[in-house]
Amino acid sequence: MQILQCEDLTKIYKTKKKKIHAVDHISFSINRGELVGLLGPNGAGKTTTIKSLCRLINPTSGSIVIDGTDVIRHPRTAFEKIAAVLEGNRNVYWRMSTKENLRLFAGLQGYSSRQVKTKMDGLIDLFGLRDKINTEARFLSRGMQQKLAIACALIKNTDILFLDEPTLGLDVEATYEVRRLLKEKIASEGKTILLSSHNMGVVEDVCRRVIIINHGKIVADEEIKRIKEFFQVNSYRFEVEGEINAGTQDEFTKRFLGVRFSSDKTRTEITIDLKDSMRIYEVLEILKEKGSKLLSIQNVEPDFEEIYLEMVRHEK
Repeated sequence: MQILQCEDLTKIYKTKKKKIHAVDHISFSINRGELVGLLGPNGAGKTTTIKSLCRLINPTSGSIVIDGTDVIRHPRTAFEKIAAVLEGNRNVYWRMSTKENLRLFAGLQGYSSRQVKTKMDGLIDLFGLRDKINTEARFLSRGMQQKLAIACALIKNTDILFLDEPTLGLDVEATYEVRRLLKEKIASEGKTILLSSHNMGVVEDVCRRVIIINHGKIVADEEIKRIKEFFQVNSYRFEVEGEINAGTQDEFTKRFLGVRFSSDKTRTEITIDLKDSMRIYEVLEILKEKGSKLLSIQNVEPDFEEIYLEMVRHEK
């Protein structure tokens, strides 16, 4: 069942010289309990899209329906259904403490401090904020501010979350905790999440589907698995002992397309895209002729980050 429908959404900014289509007639929907990644380079329209969905900015045209509520016509009702982390950590109040921020955002949703005490304590412990519970947000580190912003969004206990760069400024351990938390929300509470991030590892780990936008338009809207299958090639990595000379490299580049070399003093990796896997024997023959000792052969899975960059560059 769909919880969000976005139809023909457009946002145009006018300058003295031209019109800028920040979001250009995009349409998509999200099912209840789905976690969807929103990807795109800087300036692609991701944040503008999320702010439009939250009605923090007025779209030029189009329609947005969240859980049966028309966001354009009834923004106050829609606000009760959503929570958001925008542009990293900007949704917290700097002169309020960690505890005061959490109480405020719970109160905005109609919850008393007593009602959310257990949940608030859990979020404080989860994000390691216990020692900073009485510290004003402006005195927290960037990472701590980011954790507090996510906690403030989660304490509202809404069915749908919009997360714009939720792991920005977090260390590896905290990023892992956010990944785990997002996946648990889907599994145990049926939360619906639209996640915008430049961290491909986070997106690939927690999202089944991605929407990729560039220049305000949707480039792709598909499951990550199917995108990777579409770009699947027979790519192999050959590891040989020591370094290979320029003559051997020239031989490979003449006979194969998409050859990449990586080497240090002890070994060299040769990665080749082979449409015909039988050409592995041709590679082995070259290595034998050049006197290179083969250490291993490995089939290489397509890298989602490389696929994303390729799609954005060519917009196909």
